[in-house]
Amino acid sequence: MSTTGPADPGPDALLAADALLGPADVRELAARLGVRPTKQRGQNFVIDANTVRRIVRTAGVRPDDVAVEIGPGLGSLTLALLQAADRVTAVEIDDVLAAALPRTVADRLPDRADRFTLVHADALRVTELPGPPPTALVANLPYNVAVPVLLHMLARFPSIERSLVMVQAEVADRLAAPPGSRVYGVPSVKAAWYAEVRRAGSIGRTVFWPAPNVDSGLVSLVRRAAPPSAAVPAEEVFAVVDAAFAQRRKTLRAALAGWAGSAAAAEAALVAAGIPPGARGESLTVEQFAALAEQRPAR
Repeated sequence: MSTTGPADPGPDALLAADALLGPADVRELAARLGVRPTKQRGQNFVIDANTVRRIVRTAGVRPDDVAVEIGPGLGSLTLALLQAADRVTAVEIDDVLAAALPRTVADRLPDRADRFTLVHADALRVTELPGPPPTALVANLPYNVAVPVLLHMLARFPSIERSLVMVQAEVADRLAAPPGSRVYGVPSVKAAWYAEVRRAGSIGRTVFWPAPNVDSGLVSLVRRAAPPSAAVPAEEVFAVVDAAFAQRRKTLRAALAGWAGSAAAAEAALVAAGIPPGARGESLTVEQFAALAEQRPAR
């Protein structure tokens, strides 16, 4: 059941309270580094220790997991992950934050510091990670790049079995939306290609600094195989998805005319895939998009 705001730590008391960052810790660390969260990079730092405990618990992080975190910021979630996983790799684009995080880990969790690796890079450009392949992705994703980063990581690192991401509530709804939903769209279909996706809770605004103007949501993704019917690669399926939703008000016969070469060719492909030409993209499952991609006329 979804809840808002910080949760009772319960059994997560095993995560050492003195190692996690509270509001005063976050502000003191930011002041010492001369850091002010920037809207350009969608930075909102978590200042509530109970919230990071809840995220780690909801993610189902196991002692043998190799966790990867995107945008660790000052390290609030990083410190909780390090106490639950075998090791953690954090990808941070900000120069100051990337330089400071290893020191924060060493100061607050000295016995786990050798289990932490910092990758100073843009997550959208990361093609490999040091150490063992990651098995879990857990992150408070920057609002402005949340979907591209999530899809990139899922595509590039097939070893990631489970993901739990905190994103803007509207983005969470779109990622987890089923076919036919008002907010079902490109992110919904592409995420469903890689995983079983569900909403895993809500997060209020007061656990962040600065407090955002929107609520946040947790999204759980459990890796699955590509649809059994898929005889074409993800890129070809995604090309159909992009075309189908580029003009949401149009029927697929019209919306896919450019993709197929003509409206008549689009209709033929739709009929061959068992899809009514008058249907719209928001009614199709990822399996139907895969079947449609197989019918693309030779160009």
